[in-house]
Amino acid sequence: MRDPQAVISAGILIVIVLLGLLAPLLTEHGPNHSSLDAVNAAPGTEGYLLGGDKSGRDIFARLLNSVNTSVVSALIGASIALAIGVTFGLVGGYFGRRVRGLTEWVFSLIMTFPGLLLLIVLLPVTDGDYRATMMIFGVLLSPGIYRLVRNLVVGVSKELYVDAARVSGLPDRRILSRHVLSVVRGPIVIAAAFLSGSSIAVQSGLAFLGIGSNEVASFGAMIADGFTNLYEEPLQFVWPSLFLGVMTASLVLLGNALRDALEGGRPKASDVVGARSRPAPAAGAANTAATSTASGLLVVEDLTIAYPAPSGELTEVVSGVNLSLEAGETLGLVGESGSGKTQTAFATLGVLPPEATITRGSIRLDGRELLGLAETELRKVRGTSIAYVPQEPMSNLDPSFTVGSQLVEGVRAATTLSRSEARERVLALLQRVGIPDPRRTFDSYPHQISGGMAQRVLIAGAVASRPLLLIADEPTTALDVTVQAEILDLLRDLQKDLNMAVLLVTHNFGVVADSCDRVAVMRQGEIVETGSTEELFSRPSHSYTRMLLDSILDDGAVRTDGPADAVASDSSSAVPDTEAS
Repeated sequence: MRDPQAVISAGILIVIVLLGLLAPLLTEHGPNHSSLDAVNAAPGTEGYLLGGDKSGRDIFARLLNSVNTSVVSALIGASIALAIGVTFGLVGGYFGRRVRGLTEWVFSLIMTFPGLLLLIVLLPVTDGDYRATMMIFGVLLSPGIYRLVRNLVVGVSKELYVDAARVSGLPDRRILSRHVLSVVRGPIVIAAAFLSGSSIAVQSGLAFLGIGSNEVASFGAMIADGFTNLYEEPLQFVWPSLFLGVMTASLVLLGNALRDALEGGRPKASDVVGARSRPAPAAGAANTAATSTASGLLVVEDLTIAYPAPSGELTEVVSGVNLSLEAGETLGLVGESGSGKTQTAFATLGVLPPEATITRGSIRLDGRELLGLAETELRKVRGTSIAYVPQEPMSNLDPSFTVGSQLVEGVRAATTLSRSEARERVLALLQRVGIPDPRRTFDSYPHQISGGMAQRVLIAGAVASRPLLLIADEPTTALDVTVQAEILDLLRDLQKDLNMAVLLVTHNFGVVADSCDRVAVMRQGEIVETGSTEELFSRPSHSYTRMLLDSILDDGAVRTDGPADAVASDSSSAVPDTEAS
């Protein structure tokens, strides 16, 4: 409403559409009523506001009824194109390569059809009904919308807040409708305006060529009649051309204004590594669950994850990982960047990228094998039995919705609580995690809270369903030192209250020493050492662990001398001065 372009273009469209709807009240004649007395009648002739055409029909009545024909054509063509294109664009952009390949093939096939020629050829099938013709045209328009939406969704589906929604247990259709579609809606709106204009133009063009029923008033048919009578009554050509041009131009301008309002300053989808689906273990993968003797709440055995190399061969990034974690225990999974820590955590959550392949191994939670579960079964585990706290709190909150609405959504997905009950639980949890004003935070958008508060919000959402296992992936990296300590204290308190097991993925040995009962050290996808925190810090057995510990700054003396070359240079330059003095 603050954009003059939107107000003016919308106002023009509303006036034109209202004129069409009120046609029976505003005109004395029907669109096909013909009178010999009105042949080429001048504007202002009694009963003929804009005069009569060469067949003695009321030009004003035909214009208003042509508006109705154009509106119906726009609604049918654009609606069908949007329904098909947006639906399959969301599916093709969100799901894996196989689904995307199938949708690509289908819409590429549709694009090969010659649109206008096909509409003419199918005229006997449609029986000249412009509504049926527009339905076919909507199908022909859908590939353009599909490709637009698919490309947008591919980027948005990699956003961390989409991964966070999946980990919280939300079904894919909910994520697509609420968290993905809301982000890509701006370009869809502008495309819808072009689709509407295209539908009106094609219907008018077919009518101009004389294709279709002669009984239907249309701008194209009026322009054709006016063109043949141009030298005698040029206004008969001007009126329909003017109405048609104003309608299509207003649609495009309104679409641009709506696009700007809907997209605003929303951040664009960044190309970060995300995980949307996890394939089942490869054929022949070892199933060690039946013969394993390891026990614990979480048991990971011989886990091996590989990715295809450019040559087509599989390259292992995690190899033979074995972990176990008891209820109420905190296990620190440490190592350098690229050591495979996050890949192991994602495999436990079931959110590895589609190209990842689990070649062998077993992941059991409370005795239940997780590898090989269908996505529908994994959704029942995420957010209820397993919860996740990510590294970047701000990136894992959807900027389009308030904090409270996102937390309530996650709680309702994981429990059977009503909306009011979920709201009360969320407010209680926000207070429990140390947020001073829970109601204000509940009603705030992510950009209105600090990073520390955002991390507390995500922790509140993670523990809302009292999970058995909490996976915290570098939960303090993006925070300052003071807030880090508060978050670690909060995690310890919640773990004690809920008797949760915590898998803490980190590279920070200070966090490990402060929070973990046991430590597993990873290097190049393998576990090289496992033991209690005290033993690992006091008596590390592996050279890699000793190297990591030796890299930690201690309280020793700070170096005060400069680099050797600089000292030598200073000394040599000082000698001549000394001798001179």
